[in-house]
Amino acid sequence: MPQNPEVKRARKILSLLKKEYPFVQTALEYKNPFQLLISTILSAQCTDERVNIVAKTLFKKYRKPEDFLNVSKAELEKDIYSTGFYRQKAKSIKNCCKALIEKYNGKVPSDFNQLNELPGVGRKTASVVAGNAFGIPAIAVDTHVKRLSNLLGFIESDNPEKIEERLKVLFPKDDWINLGHYLMAHGRKICIARRPKCLDCVVGKYCPGYNPAG
Repeated sequence: MPQNPEVKRARKILSLLKKEYPFVQTALEYKNPFQLLISTILSAQCTDERVNIVAKTLFKKYRKPEDFLNVSKAELEKDIYSTGFYRQKAKSIKNCCKALIEKYNGKVPSDFNQLNELPGVGRKTASVVAGNAFGIPAIAVDTHVKRLSNLLGFIESDNPEKIEERLKVLFPKDDWINLGHYLMAHGRKICIARRPKCLDCVVGKYCPGYNPAG
């Protein structure tokens, strides 16, 4: 049975990105699933670099869910202030840790649906933790993945769930975890939002948005 032309094009793009970025992984630094969960919550509207800086101090003070519950909201807000939206993030972290203790004995569940149901955890965060901490096939749709999925003609939508569903149709399950990393890496290095380096793009010939004139 001949391969769908869109699937064939998408997988050719994937093969080129694999060669271009052979050592991809999440930019967030973590030692266990709990640290990755908290760092991913903090990464909303914040750079991974900033989160890593904050996390170095944060995880010396807060080692388990109980530690986050045993401090005042004001103190936690101060500790995560530089990641932005610190009030909402502190609330989300406390609610998430409370649920971990009450439902999972303080452990981060490896089941995607259980992760997704935790307070303050959406599909993106659940996908990051499921994929990177537990090796469960999942696609995390961040701003880079959303933008490149549209530019590369995989879909025309700003809806993260629709983008995730479409990417799962186009790409093999074994590549779902790293697919996000490939697109993020390419978005940061070459396909930059305001100044894409089309002349340096390894997938330019397969991209509807290719513009060598800049």
